[in-house]
Order: sequence, then structure tokens, then C-alpha cells
Amino acid sequence: MSSQTETAFLKLVNQHKGILYKASRIYADSVEDREDLQQEILIQLWKSYQNFKGNSEFSTWMYRVAINTAITYLKKEKQRTSNQTDVPHHFEVQNEDYNPAKDKQMEVFYSAVQELKALEKAIIFYFMEGMSHKEIGENLGLSEVNARVKLNRTKEKIQQIIKKSGYEF
Repeated sequence: MSSQTETAFLKLVNQHKGILYKASRIYADSVEDREDLQQEILIQLWKSYQNFKGNSEFSTWMYRVAINTAITYLKKEKQRTSNQTDVPHHFEVQNEDYNPAKDKQMEVFYSAVQELKALEKAIIFYFMEGMSHKEIGENLGLSEVNARVKLNRTKEKIQQIIKKSGYEF
């Protein structure tokens, strides 16, 4: 791919880098795992960028790739070997003042989210991004009503997990 393509790709990724941070924060618990997962998401985004037709928003496409990569990556993580891939090694996502550890409430919230099932994590991720029940449903192949019900149940589950941890908001 041309350097023009690469520049356009990096510009889009940097505009939506919050997706990388949130996806890795929801699906991986240690800093090292989060960095590895962000790198893996970037690799998958780059590999599939040529197939991005622009039929949807770049961010919508990026969400799908991020979540699918996170789920697949975590399944493979146990049997993973470090295989290098032909992704430009100079991909750097601009760093951002994003440190949930500074915020105890976010830390508690994210540790509760770690206990959710994969679908529940995806629902919460999309919800955090401000998507409607309809959009959440479309992204996950659910009806709008089903998405709303699952979201409400997932929110309740998070509250129960937080209560059990003894943390008071």
C-alpha cells in the first residue's frame, strides 16, 4: 500500500484512538496485555483496511474490528507464539492523557467489567460510546428490544459485582 494510504489510515486511527484504549481496557486487565491487545487491533485494522469500503463510518468499522480482535486474541492468547507480521513497525498511536488508574471509580468499574461475558462486554463498550439500542443491536446482530434488555441486565450485573466488591460510589 502507498504511503498516502498509510497516512490516511493513521489519521483515521488517531481520530478514533479512544476506541483502542476502551477496547483494550475492557478486554485486558494488565497494562502489558492492554498494550499487546492495542497492537494486535492495530495490526488487524491495517490488514483489513484495504477491505474497508466506506459503506459505514470508519469508527463503526473500527469498533467491529476491535471487538472481534479482542475476543479472538484472548481465546488464542494461551496458545500464542510471537509471530511477526508485515505491519509497518513505525505505527505509533499518539499517546493521550488517559489513565483510569487515577480515577478509583473507573478502576472499580473496569474491574467489574472484566467479569462479564464477551457479549456483555461488547454491549457495555458500545453503550459507553453513546450508541443507541438500535445501533448496538445492529452491531451485534440483535433486535433493538433484545439489545435494550441485554444492556439493562448487563448494567444490573455490573452493579451487583461492584456491590459484592464492597466499593461505594
